[in-house]
This record gives sequence, C-alpha cells and structure tokens, in this order.
Amino acid sequence: MAVFVLSKHKRPLMPCSEKRARLLLQRGRAVVHKRYPFTVRLKDRVGGDTQPLRLKLDPGSQTTGLAVVREADNGQHVLCLFELVHRGFQIKKALQQRASFRRRRRSQNLRHRAPRFDNRTKPKGWLAPSLQHRVDTVMAWVDRLCKLAPITALDQELVRFDTQKLANPEIIGIEYQQGTLLGYEVREYLLEKWGRECAYCGATDTPLEVEHIVARSRGGSNRVSNLTLSCHGCNTEKDRQPLADFFATSKGLKKRLKKCGHTAEARLERVQCQQQRPLRDASAVNATRWALFNALKATGLPVAVGTGGRTKYNRQRLGIPKTHALDAACVGPLDALHDWQVPTLTIKATGRGSYQRTRLDKFGFRRGVLMRQKQVHGFQTGDMVNAIVPTGKKIGTHTGRVAVRKTGSFNIQTENGVVDGVSYKYCTIIQRGDGYGYHLLPSTNLKGEAGQAVA
Repeated sequence: MAVFVLSKHKRPLMPCSEKRARLLLQRGRAVVHKRYPFTVRLKDRVGGDTQPLRLKLDPGSQTTGLAVVREADNGQHVLCLFELVHRGFQIKKALQQRASFRRRRRSQNLRHRAPRFDNRTKPKGWLAPSLQHRVDTVMAWVDRLCKLAPITALDQELVRFDTQKLANPEIIGIEYQQGTLLGYEVREYLLEKWGRECAYCGATDTPLEVEHIVARSRGGSNRVSNLTLSCHGCNTEKDRQPLADFFATSKGLKKRLKKCGHTAEARLERVQCQQQRPLRDASAVNATRWALFNALKATGLPVAVGTGGRTKYNRQRLGIPKTHALDAACVGPLDALHDWQVPTLTIKATGRGSYQRTRLDKFGFRRGVLMRQKQVHGFQTGDMVNAIVPTGKKIGTHTGRVAVRKTGSFNIQTENGVVDGVSYKYCTIIQRGDGYGYHLLPSTNLKGEAGQAVA
C-alpha cells in the first residue's frame, strides 16, 4: 500500500512505496505526520513533480469503497484502497430513542421540551440524518485524501443501474440495446429487485437465469418489468405456461417449495406483487448518491460517473474479486487495472461521544452514571494507543483504540479482541481520536480467492 507524502509546508506530493518511506524515516529526512492513513512529511523538500491521480468512489448503504489510482498509458494502477463503514443505523436508533424519551415526558406531564414539529419546514434536498451522515462522512474523507495526495479527478458510481434505459432500451439507440453492457445492467437490476433468489421457488446459492414472466410466444416483451430470475429447474418447467397455471400444475415446483417451507399461493402472490413494483424504487435507493454527486461537483474537481452494471462488467472482465474497495477501483471507463493486490484500510465511523451521561436498561430505567470529564490522564476514548505491559496477566504489546475509565484502568480494542484493565502508565498515544476506528486488511489471500469470488 502506498504511503502518502507531504512536503515541508504540508503540500501533497506523489505517494511513495513503503520501502522508500522507511528509508526516509531512518535517514531522518522525514517524520511521521499521521498514522492512519500512514503519512510522512519531508523535512528538506518544498515541491516536486506530480502525476494525475483519480479518487474513485463506490457508495453503499453500509460501506463505501474508495480507491486512489494513478493514470498511465497502459491503464490504471491502484495505490490505496479504503472501505468506509457508516454508522447510519446507530444514528437512526439514537433518534428513535430520543423521540421516545420526549414522548414519555410529554405524556407524563414531566419537565419536557415542547413539540416543534408544527413549526419546522424541510428545505429542498433534505435528507434524514442517518442518510445525510453518509454524504458528510464520504465528503470528509474526500477532502482529507485531497489534502494527502494530488488528486486531479473524481469518479463516482452514481446509480446501481440506469433505470431510464432499462424502462426504454431504445432511448439512445439500437447500439445500447444490443451492446455488451446491457446484459449486466439488466441482470444487476433483477438481482436487486428479486432479492438474489429464484422468484418461483425461492432457491438461493444456485445459478439464476433471466426468465420472461409472460412468454415471448404469448406476447410478452423484453421490458424489464416482464423479466425475473429463476433457477434452471423452474425455468425449464415453466416454459411458455401462464404464471397461474405453472404454480397450480407443476409438481416439481411444489416439491421444491415444500423443501423451502413455502406455499404455491404465497409465492404466486409475491411474484405478482413484485412484478408491479415501479422502477422509481431504484431511484429512491439512490437518493443519497445524487446528494453526494452535487457535493463532489462543489469541490471544483472534474467528476465522472458510471453505473453499477459497468462496474460489475469491468470487474468480471478483468478477473478481480468483489470487495467494496475493488468495486470502487473498477468504477467508470477502464481498460486495464494493475497492482490491485494491496491491503485495504477499513475505516469505521464511531462518532465522537455522546452528551448522554447515563445508560439505560432494557426497560428504559437509568443504569449507572458516566463521568463528566472527557480526558483521563491525557487520554480520551477513541485515541489509538500502544500499550507495553511488562508483567501480569496482560503482559505483552497491545495496539488499538482505547476506552478510558476514571480509575485509570483502560480497555483497548485490538485486532484480536478487547484487552481490559490496562493501566494508563503503560499507554502511549499513536494518534488522537478523530471519530473513526481503523483496521488494515491484508491482501495475501485476494489473489487465491479471485476465481471463487468472480464465479
């Protein structure tokens, strides 16, 4: 994984290899500027030549992939891979808990904050806090990486699939309708719509085939609303039968449904209901992507966009395994991708604490009181520390995220689990808490798993 390099005046220079960074540190020409992501700052250099770098993004509901690549004549070379894990679920849960507290105070005539829903208006483009958090977190890391590397352009997977072209394949012309990429767009959309299982029998972990709900011989079209996914057995047995007749007469289908614990009537109703789902559901899923796209344009850098179908097409064509970070590296037009077998830095959004000074049990009653000071002996929860314990049950070196206690006996979250009861006297600050937790995933087994992941 490349190491970010800053000049003497903290200007971004071209990233270097780990070996070169190690030599610069040993010779005293550089100092460690930041541990995660690892960045060094040169002491004797002000500027230098740079090459065009692109920052690619693959937005996701729970995890967003980021990749820094270098553009060259023979393709693109991966320098760094990141996976940003969001905390939207925790934000939603906290807001629901706060709403329940206020509701109870109002109903019990206790001291309360007056309801304000009547005098609040939502501005245009408003997103729920759990969704806005994802946009803000991604933009925070885009800004951070632009300060660490000379980023010249951005690539974003704007939508999972182009719903307008799916609804009307001839919107651009026959070239798109018969192109190689169309099959990937349609299949990716159907996988998302039908839950990656056979629509008829509910079978999973089996190859799925694109199937016409109303057969072409009975007047069915190739529009995506008439397509579904089925296993080979259901596809063969259904043939050109109407949907209701297939569920009523097929003995093989009923046998498979019995194994999965489903009934023919329930599955038929599900298929008919799912078939009528409008295409605008996909646009609702991609709501935050448009907000992110507008935020990326505001940076002033050129922004190129692509679809999830193109990303999957690039990844499978080049034989690259599926991860969030590697999906980001495959976003947009891509001829070749080199040096993608690098470690991935997982960045987990943890927040910066809470104003709440107590904890609650499962019944909503107060359980204990938290300390009011944020720092203990110069440490605070979220700091990355290195603890060298010379004696006792916790003997050894422990590196990870610390959780402080008033007594000075801390817990350290390491890669191998939690080490509790470590005295502050043995701890040394590596990096101050910035609201994120970091974990480096090695790349040694990516190449071996490539064939299985792609298949």
